[in-house]
Order: sequence, then C-alpha cells, then structure tokens
Amino acid sequence: MCATKVRSKNVPQADVSAELDRTDKAILRQLQRDASLSNVALAEKVHLSAPACLRRVERLKRLGLIDGVVALLNPKAVGAGMLVMIGVVLDRSTPESFAEFEKAAAKISGCMECHVVTGEFDYFMLVRTRDNDSFNHLHAEQLIYLPGVRQVRSFMVLRNVLSTTELPLAL
Repeated sequence: MCATKVRSKNVPQADVSAELDRTDKAILRQLQRDASLSNVALAEKVHLSAPACLRRVERLKRLGLIDGVVALLNPKAVGAGMLVMIGVVLDRSTPESFAEFEKAAAKISGCMECHVVTGEFDYFMLVRTRDNDSFNHLHAEQLIYLPGVRQVRSFMVLRNVLSTTELPLAL
C-alpha cells in the first residue's frame, strides 16, 4: 500500500484552500488512498483526461500539498509489530531543554513520531519495536538516557482500532 503525505506547514491554509476545487480535492483523496495509481487510472477515477490530470498533480506538488510518496510497510512483517505510546515529562521547560530532548528523541530506534503536547506531558512519542523484550531493551538502553527527562510513561498498544494516513479534505 502506498500513501501520499499531505502537508500544510509551509503553505498558508487560506491561500491553498482558495486555489483548490472539487477535482483537486478528488485527486488528493485518491492519492491518499493509493499513490501507486498510474496517471491514466487516476484520471479515470477523477473524470479527467490523462494530460489534464497530470497537469493538476504537478500543480498540487508545486503548491506544496503533495509532500512525498511513500510505501506503507506492514509493521509485523518487518519485525516492528509492537506499537508503544510514550508520554514524556521534562524536568525543565526551557528552549534549550526542549531542543536537547528533541535532538536526542530523533535518534531513538523505532521512533515514528514525536510531538510536543499540552497537558500532563511535554511530549508524546510513538515507537515501534518487535515485541515486549525488544521494548524493554530499548527502554533500558535509550529511553532512560534521554536528556532532561523527569518522567517517562509507556503505553503498550493492545489492539489497533483505527489508523489512517488520510487527512480530511473539506469541500
């Protein structure tokens, strides 16, 4: 399965949404579902000619809406079947401590995501490992050595209820 990452971080939302019509949004929806579609197949799904579809996809790339195309791997098949959510509380809330933590967190084996959050925790990380033993090993060798950390709470995912890479696109 392939996915198209869609971003808005460098593109002002008001500017982009004003430039998108129903066909652009249909193209983005289709590409989020299956970016391996040929241009001809994509054009057919969104009711355009192949050349017109290709021009629109290239325009969406230039606008910064299509950030990249990736293959989504089966985590179990590649030995990363366990998903762990990790809440982190830092001992200080300074720009330096945040920067130091973020630099170190980016090097954690299997770290898929790291987010600054509000509330009880400063960060949430999503980490993939093979199993409980490999997570214990990761915890003992990497997580406890993250700089500036006062507390780490780990939440093992028991069952995946919903996971998607598709972003909502309002009409």
